[in-house]
Amino acid sequence: MVGTRAVQLVKGFLLLGTVALLASALRLRLVSWFLSRILWALVIAIPIVFQPELRKMLEEIGRGNLWRRRMPIEAAKRLSEEIVSALGYMKANKIGALLILQQETGLRDYWRTAVRLEARISQELIISLFWKNNPLHDGAVMMDRGRIIAAGCYLPLTDNTSISRWYGTRHRAALGISDVSDAIALVVSEERGEVALAFKGHLSRNLKDPQLQKLLLFYFSGTRETAKRNLKDRFLSFLRPLWSK
Repeated sequence: MVGTRAVQLVKGFLLLGTVALLASALRLRLVSWFLSRILWALVIAIPIVFQPELRKMLEEIGRGNLWRRRMPIEAAKRLSEEIVSALGYMKANKIGALLILQQETGLRDYWRTAVRLEARISQELIISLFWKNNPLHDGAVMMDRGRIIAAGCYLPLTDNTSISRWYGTRHRAALGISDVSDAIALVVSEERGEVALAFKGHLSRNLKDPQLQKLLLFYFSGTRETAKRNLKDRFLSFLRPLWSK
């Protein structure tokens, strides 16, 4: 719940509980009776209010420590270079783009109504999908390991009200999909000509090519020294230095 709107609701709930305890200790019977009824009502209301957070928690429990399909290191390097090269070209030419790398959480609800591709990942294809006046350039491109699943995908926008108003729809959509899944979202800003990363509700701006290469290589192949930890912990430990910038 850290970093979400649920924290404020928890604070309110704890405050009511503290007041109820004080009222009981001071024998304020009317106040105690009134607050006890409110607290019982909250017990019913909490599952409704916290529905997105509870769903995310259950998804995390359900995923657990699963074995991922691993890719040979040479194939992982080739795919990483293709994507980094495409991002570099679009960054230099200020072509807006949004790439979603699917992980444990299935994103079928977001790509089933888009344009199915089931294509091999390549620099040329990625650039052409986001080329100006291409009918698909406004949506997101969805990837899963070694293939491009679909293009022209429309994603939920983030509910985070603290995000700067200077961020456009692509950045808000990237944060939105990272709020409801464990997907990795890469955004190319056509205004600033930089690449940003959204993961687990966090946004890291201005990633350099070596950082992108390392991230993508990790996504495609994983590493031995982190293989024993679950996916969330591995990515959080990898991205923590980026968030601190």
